[in-house]
Amino acid sequence: MAPKQDKAATAEAKKARKAAAKAKRSQLFQAFNMQRKEDKALIPLMLGVVVVVVGVLFGLGLLIDMHWILLPVGIALGLLGAVILFGRRVQKNVYGKAEGQPGAAGWALDNMRGRWRVTSGVAATTQGDFVHRVLGRPGVILVAEGAPHRIKNLLAQEKKRVARVVGDTPIYDFTVGNDENQVPLAKLQQRIMKLPNNLKPAQIDTLEKRMSALAARAAGPQMPKGPMPQGAKMRSVQRAMRRR
Repeated sequence: MAPKQDKAATAEAKKARKAAAKAKRSQLFQAFNMQRKEDKALIPLMLGVVVVVVGVLFGLGLLIDMHWILLPVGIALGLLGAVILFGRRVQKNVYGKAEGQPGAAGWALDNMRGRWRVTSGVAATTQGDFVHRVLGRPGVILVAEGAPHRIKNLLAQEKKRVARVVGDTPIYDFTVGNDENQVPLAKLQQRIMKLPNNLKPAQIDTLEKRMSALAARAAGPQMPKGPMPQGAKMRSVQRAMRRR
């Protein structure tokens, strides 16, 4: 009986993997069609990457009499380069559409790679200004978005509240925007990822428990689920691109 169950479980797992792979291909194909309609330079640039990489490796192969060996390597690397280019242009397009919309910073934080504990909208105003909280190896990171004259006080108040709970844990804060001393939305993830590692995983768990004390705050305005209607689709596409 057990062997039959194992066989059935293996078959089911294989079927699930095939379905997941098919879904990823479908997402990538949809993303490609969406991007090429808006980005007329996409296909020429992708073809250019393939041609340049193949040409360079084939030329090197001619010099050392290994051109037929390096040709398939060049094709593989050229295709990889084209896929990377496609992913970056999709990301640039997504961030361009999201920038300036309420909840865009929270959306960007939710899409960070790694074990980050993101709590969106820990402080907010009725005008659509938000402060988001991130817990990770650096410590506590507060990210504000909205009108500068409102988020300054909003961020300062949240930083003071957090400081009462976390003790000596480092607290970092960023304001999203394109003005001086602000971080552009497209560079937010990169800036956070560059922060130093100050905590161990066990300390992050302890920190998260402490932060639960702040969950009793009065309910404020609700943060939008995403900065744009197609946000969920593009998020799935980005994750599929990372897995490839």
